[in-house]
Amino acid sequence: MLDREGFRPNVGIILLNQKNQVFWGKRIRTHSWQFPQGGIKYGETPEQAMYRELHEEVGLTREHVRIIARTRDWLRYEVPDHFIRRDARGHYRGQKQIWFLLQLVGRDTDMNLRATNHPEFDAWRWNEYWVPLEVVIEFKRDVYQMALTELARFLPRGSHHNRYLRSGMRPHYRDEEHDGRPHTHHDLPSESASPPPVDAPKTTQR
Repeated sequence: MLDREGFRPNVGIILLNQKNQVFWGKRIRTHSWQFPQGGIKYGETPEQAMYRELHEEVGLTREHVRIIARTRDWLRYEVPDHFIRRDARGHYRGQKQIWFLLQLVGRDTDMNLRATNHPEFDAWRWNEYWVPLEVVIEFKRDVYQMALTELARFLPRGSHHNRYLRSGMRPHYRDEEHDGRPHTHHDLPSESASPPPVDAPKTTQR
């Protein structure tokens, strides 16, 4: 489903724990990490799509989260032609996204990356809210920055605001409850030792 300008409606999810850390998911069988996201189906509202994607990708339901805020308008990014399927070129330009900021009111153990037969992630971890944008694929950096910046003013008190992370700084992976290790279906010690880039390119229109 594309709009008249060639953008596919989509939702993005920033999920917070009680320390104002954000959920990062490692895409299945890859070394890329990203926020949960997905397309809005015909007839769905952005909020309905968000709850569906949250369950499909993370295994959480509306009882496990509280909506804190959402972006006021669509945030758009264009996808370079070489990342678009050949049969979609000339029609599909990119994504327009509504981003939701959620608070986890359930427990870490409520997460289930295998809630469907087509999982998106095979591991997950908590990460500091502000991350260096150089670890995000280039054509999505502006949207990540806009979403994080717009929603940051709604963060519960006690968070550490620092939107001026310098180039070259590495993200901090601090998880006292889980010793800094990613949550996964299998033991993946290499992932916790060297966090891979976020949101690697993919050729689908998701």
